[in-house]
Amino acid sequence: MNGQEQPSTVPKVEGHTVRRFDGEMNQIHLKVLEMGGLALAQLRDALRALKYKDAALAQAIAPRENRIDHLEVEADAEVLGLIARRCPMGGDLRMVMAVSKSVTDLERIGDEAMRIATIAQHIYGKEGAEPNAQLLRDVHLMGDFVVELVEDALRAFDLLGEDLATEVIAQQDKLEDEFEAGLRRLMTYVMEDARNIGFAISVILIIKSLERIGAHAANLAEYVIFQVRGMDVRHQGAPTAP
Repeated sequence: MNGQEQPSTVPKVEGHTVRRFDGEMNQIHLKVLEMGGLALAQLRDALRALKYKDAALAQAIAPRENRIDHLEVEADAEVLGLIARRCPMGGDLRMVMAVSKSVTDLERIGDEAMRIATIAQHIYGKEGAEPNAQLLRDVHLMGDFVVELVEDALRAFDLLGEDLATEVIAQQDKLEDEFEAGLRRLMTYVMEDARNIGFAISVILIIKSLERIGAHAANLAEYVIFQVRGMDVRHQGAPTAP
């Protein structure tokens, strides 16, 4: 993430008379941030494995996926327990719902990063031909862009940064444009040389995973808007200023 980091905070909850709710919510908040950090690290390493043709790095990502899955189960159980014990309402309930949904999106980011790593391992884990630089051009460009989106979405989640969340949502059109342009270029390479088709399919799968990761980052940002404003902005694009 760019710039100086601010300490993790949990927003003040509204209308809840049980102080212990704050402490329990803080623990879940930190667990979700840990999930986010692991998913982001997986994404970075998967892209690094592609960039540096490092099959060993790609292979090393798999065991960490288990930790993300374990945190997802733990967080879901803690959210259910919190709802059962505290019966949150109003802003408290919005917070719990947003955190619960964020857990699912973070787990899926980890899954997509794992798919990218698996493809990298398949490409570079054996002797033989490798894709040329042109085929991977869009992977590197989209990868850098998507990593930044996930970083910003996590920071918005941590600090309830409405402006930053809005920026993440607004970048979805650009991400979609990059994805479609990448597909067109890949089709051009295949038409120029049919021998590229195998690698082109792998690259298409990678950039599709990157597109999905960007969509999950936008979901995280939408949950921030939901917490701050109480508005469901899904499928509506970037919200306007209040």
